[in-house]
Amino acid sequence: MKGLVTKSTGLWYEVIDENYQVITCRLRGKFRIEGIKNTNPVVVGDHVEFDLMEDGTGYITQIEKRKNYIDRKSTKLSKISHLIASNIDRAFLVVTLNEPRTSLGFIDRFLVAAEGFRIPVTLLFNKIDLYDDENLAIIKQVAEMYESVGYQTLLTSIVTLEGIEQLKTLMSGQVSMFSGHSGVGKSALINVVFPNLNLKVGEISDYHKKGKHTTTFAQMYPIDHHSFIVDTPGIKEFGLIEYSKEEIRDYFPEIRKYNNCCKFSNCSHVHEPGCAVIKAVEEGLIPSSRYLNYIAIISDDDMNIADWQLL
Repeated sequence: MKGLVTKSTGLWYEVIDENYQVITCRLRGKFRIEGIKNTNPVVVGDHVEFDLMEDGTGYITQIEKRKNYIDRKSTKLSKISHLIASNIDRAFLVVTLNEPRTSLGFIDRFLVAAEGFRIPVTLLFNKIDLYDDENLAIIKQVAEMYESVGYQTLLTSIVTLEGIEQLKTLMSGQVSMFSGHSGVGKSALINVVFPNLNLKVGEISDYHKKGKHTTTFAQMYPIDHHSFIVDTPGIKEFGLIEYSKEEIRDYFPEIRKYNNCCKFSNCSHVHEPGCAVIKAVEEGLIPSSRYLNYIAIISDDDMNIADWQLL
């Protein structure tokens, strides 16, 4: 039998079969996805084959090839990745200025992970009803900066409903993944767009000013036969893995544009003479924050791709 994985709890998986029935499944034997080491061999969004048992549960026997996925460095295991979701049509990264604060470094690392598979990303600057004029101006400035390098942005509020209709339109007929820190309002946004889902919504910790985890496991919700939403647990950090430094140059669209304009074809855009990227940064054609985050990413020890081969 074939189906779609809609929920993973680590040991058990909920799979929707071809008759739209939910089957609780386990893995049969050990799974390894070719070319990558990860903490979770089966992930929400996977298309799988499974055998149905007499007790009504199933055993997953095969995972179909993924068209894409979003992963990050595991927070607990060295040199291991954690898959967030697969077979995504569009990713929505929910961002807040404070309580909790989303750093530009976090945003740029997420965008790199999506660029690896050319997954379209929309940045949702949420909770704008809470901002005063000064902070709203900052949010709009940041949004304009990301739009200038090619990313779609949307200002949203579940109180004023700003951006909600546009968000619903973007999600129509798509497999949409929502990601971001705990407390940025991922589940609340989904609830406003599709109230019948009634997802659990968390609060902000007064002591740490950070979000409390309410979504424990990634879960996919069918909206209709063509539209699905993946709600993911809050992410504290977004470590990148399995990339070469040369690849990172291609995953910043505004830097990629200048890759063939430098004096040296293998220019790293860090210190070489005749670097078109450095010149573009100096002239304000490439945002300095994006360039500094590019430098930070390629300087990360985890960019040593040789360490990421299969055991």
